[in-house]
Amino acid sequence: MGATIAATPMSIGNASATPATATRPRLQSIDALRGLVMVVMLLDHVRETWFVHVPVADPIDAHTAPVALLIARLLVSICAPVFVALTGLGVYLYRANHTLAETTHYLLTRGLILMAFDVLYLSELYWGITTPTLWLQVIWCIGVCMIVLAALIRLPHRMLIAIGLVIVCGHNLLDPIRFQPGDPLFIPWALLHQRDAIVLPIGLTLKTTYPVLAWIGVILLGYGIGPWFGPSVDIRTRQRRLLRLGIAMLLAFVVLRGINVYGDKPWFVVADSPVRTVMSFLSMTKYPPSLLFLLPTLAAGVLLLVWCERFRDLPVVPALAVFGAAPMFFYLFHLTMLRILYHVALAMFGPNQGTVFGVGSYGWVLLWYVALIVPLYVPTVWFSRLKKRRRDIAWLKYF
Repeated sequence: MGATIAATPMSIGNASATPATATRPRLQSIDALRGLVMVVMLLDHVRETWFVHVPVADPIDAHTAPVALLIARLLVSICAPVFVALTGLGVYLYRANHTLAETTHYLLTRGLILMAFDVLYLSELYWGITTPTLWLQVIWCIGVCMIVLAALIRLPHRMLIAIGLVIVCGHNLLDPIRFQPGDPLFIPWALLHQRDAIVLPIGLTLKTTYPVLAWIGVILLGYGIGPWFGPSVDIRTRQRRLLRLGIAMLLAFVVLRGINVYGDKPWFVVADSPVRTVMSFLSMTKYPPSLLFLLPTLAAGVLLLVWCERFRDLPVVPALAVFGAAPMFFYLFHLTMLRILYHVALAMFGPNQGTVFGVGSYGWVLLWYVALIVPLYVPTVWFSRLKKRRRDIAWLKYF
């Protein structure tokens, strides 16, 4: 998101401050973190292209899952939480430079565009190409969250933070509530909190991979820390606040996971296998994201944001920032390229893993991942620079 910040100081209790006319450039640290998330995200999508014949349970089964797969899964787990939180933060910075009406319009239009991309393009191209199924994935979820934020943005800033905290910390209390197809509340509940399949009378099935309730809390909390990035806040003060927040979330995760009574499925001790026991401790539910899934992943994002600010002079940080300035372009481009490569391989070698083509070990996934980073990076950097150079082309801001 093309987030800029106003030159007028804003406090946590004054989120509706009048937008200023003077602006500062995009915050490099935010773009760098977003770029890092995109690079990490590629690993999971490469796995879903070449290693899809090896199912990954949610949460990962600590008894049977390969250790390397769990490590990779833990690494990529930061992607969705950090991206949704950064979306909320970006909205706050956008709001600082635009009127409330302009911000609401932007949230509504961008949200609808994201939802349409996921349903009309990504579901058919990548996720549901062999079945009449629409997978409501992370892009759909972000679009819905933006529309909800548009509806709530007029509330006091502190109230938005409170709502976000209640949702993120309390939504696991709703886990026992389940509805079956045919129940009047089944469809709205499946969209909100219950990962399920909605069979439509027109022959389509909706898979609610990303129920949106918990993610609404995440985008509200991302929006909530926006004042820390205002021009009146010293960078060292911001870094101290972020560092304390990240450490506090990690400690909260360790305590809650250790107590083992709330926030996710209980972990267990695997006899004669300390590694498997640790795997059970670290394996959390992503669909929908549990409190214990969100605490360490968002903490990692906060600490990485501090790292991006403190080490902004390292060459890798501005490189990632350029990469992260065109997130939607990269998302659409890399999924399209992966799908093309998959069908080329399928046509050349045929299905070698049941009905699909795939590689024999996770090591090949890592090799594919390394090999694709630069070829996918170059066109994304080109588009990022085009987007920065041609601000007169309005539709570029949506990518």
